[in-house]
Amino acid sequence: MIVIPSPRLQLSQFQMMDAPEVFGCITPAIARFMPWEPPSWSEYVTRCEKRVQAPEPNKFSFVIRRLDNRECLGMASLEDADSVSPELGLWLKESAHGQGFGREVVAALVEWGHATLGKGSFIYPVAIQNIASRRIAENLHGEIIGNRTNPKYDSVVYRIPFYESPYSQLS
Repeated sequence: MIVIPSPRLQLSQFQMMDAPEVFGCITPAIARFMPWEPPSWSEYVTRCEKRVQAPEPNKFSFVIRRLDNRECLGMASLEDADSVSPELGLWLKESAHGQGFGREVVAALVEWGHATLGKGSFIYPVAIQNIASRRIAENLHGEIIGNRTNPKYDSVVYRIPFYESPYSQLS
């Protein structure tokens, strides 16, 4: 199992035993800037079982937990791992917003992707109206390289380069 440490968090590869806690973090407010709507419990379990039983080799899903108390904060992903610039994503439950956890998660994924996969940059799509997530990308030296549209919202796509972080835990 892949485990990615950061100063206050641990990202660990999703397992079925994580499903109840992760599901408990999903709310309509969280889904506002996600391409999906909050699923029912049975829909969620079906998706999770499919992901666990037939994992995609270039797609990684991580549960985000606090190191101090193991509280589940949300999920993160690294997709298209075989591409030049894999795509990053995350969502955090509402009570975890505004504490710098999102930046810490993205920085940890960038460091892991560089150290493990040899990647020099990463794609990070963000809803135009999601100012907090846009700040994450900009604080990590992200530059807008394009736009995307989906039925729920329009996005800007950032390219975040790898850089030596003062938080590096992987060295």
